Amino acid sequence: MIIQILQFILGLSLLVVLHELGHFIPAIAFKTRVEKFYLFFDPWFSLVKTKIRGTEVGIGWLPLGGYVKISGMVDESMDKDQMSKPPEPYEFRSKPAWQRLIILLGGVTVNFIVAIVIYSGMMAYYGDTYVSNESLKDGIWVNELGRELGLETGDKIIAVDGNNLDRFSDISIEMLLGSGSMMDISRQNKIISLPITTDFVAKAIESKAPWMTPRIPYFVKAFTEGSPAEKAGILPGDKIVSLNGQSMPYFDQYISEVPNFAGEEVTIGVLRSDIRLSYTFNIGDNGQMGVYYKNKLSELFPLKTVKYSGFGAIKEGWNQGVTKLGFYIRQVKLIFTPETGAYKEAGGFIAIMQQYPTGWDWHYFWNFTAFLSLALGFLNILPIPALDGGHVVFVLIEMITGKVVPTKVMETAQMIGFSLLFGLFLLVNGNDVFKLFQ
Repeated sequence: MIIQILQFILGLSLLVVLHELGHFIPAIAFKTRVEKFYLFFDPWFSLVKTKIRGTEVGIGWLPLGGYVKISGMVDESMDKDQMSKPPEPYEFRSKPAWQRLIILLGGVTVNFIVAIVIYSGMMAYYGDTYVSNESLKDGIWVNELGRELGLETGDKIIAVDGNNLDRFSDISIEMLLGSGSMMDISRQNKIISLPITTDFVAKAIESKAPWMTPRIPYFVKAFTEGSPAEKAGILPGDKIVSLNGQSMPYFDQYISEVPNFAGEEVTIGVLRSDIRLSYTFNIGDNGQMGVYYKNKLSELFPLKTVKYSGFGAIKEGWNQGVTKLGFYIRQVKLIFTPETGAYKEAGGFIAIMQQYPTGWDWHYFWNFTAFLSLALGFLNILPIPALDGGHVVFVLIEMITGKVVPTKVMETAQMIGFSLLFGLFLLVNGNDVFKLFQ
């Protein structure tokens, strides 16, 4: 957990500082006074602060983001005294509308640029490595929920909503986000189309468990304490291939068959360095052998790696950014579709922290941080008062009508926006707390 917290703080701090720099730099360029530049919020007091060229720069104690306070702007400070005075030349409200628009859009622009830069760097340094859908020669294994959708064990999913999917990891995401779409599957060399229903999406979200996985062999990873299989002599790395003389090459077959022999003697066949061995023992009364299986796809299937360099890496970084942003926008849409129940799974700071791995992994860190940058950029540009997008709306209204939106209207809208955001804050972080106690 400490490693997760450190990665979360590092990633969030980096994105917050860069976002606020996106506002700060054009503000200074247009000779607009910036009173404060803070990482985290500082109600009542700050942890660290100093003055740099007239701007108070510091770190607050409340780690909920960060901010820049620009003179003459209706913002989260709600400084009505300043706004009631005549405008000064250095204030935000005194600048031309086009300059104010650039200042307001600077933060989200930096968020999107940062994501593309990170993705481009990853394509150049790591390349793009994934499990190809084509490599899953034995198709998928499905549980009862998957069967409700019409899938069968052994099916191969080849397209969702007409889009051929090369990455296996994209399939479940596309299915969750594809309510109302069709998916194409290959079953016994025949192509069959099945609908993805809203009812399925709701059940899949509620179940919190995968309804399908690749059909994989049963490689022994480890044992439970007191495992009868371990006592019999089976070792980590063995490949379990038969039960009572009957060939069973897939892990899912043992899930359904082994419980039928609870408390009974069975003979398990394994392959160890191409040598076939047999072990006889009693299945536990709980219907289990006490054997953990290898489920890391990168260890079970050949990985497809695509290398990029130069302009190719930049182009692929752009493609990755656009694709991931599309995924996120569709996730937000799903949250606001009540019948799916997705809003119950919306998470706050704890959920974000838990997305980082428990071991320090730079590849995963940069990948998730880039996605987080896209998410922050998208959320900030929504036309909600108190967010950058809300301020942009007022400037656009002024540019179109030629009339400045009254300060009172902006202050009222700001308060409404704060209320909406506070409600959303309570929802997502309340979900986090509720899940901790489940």
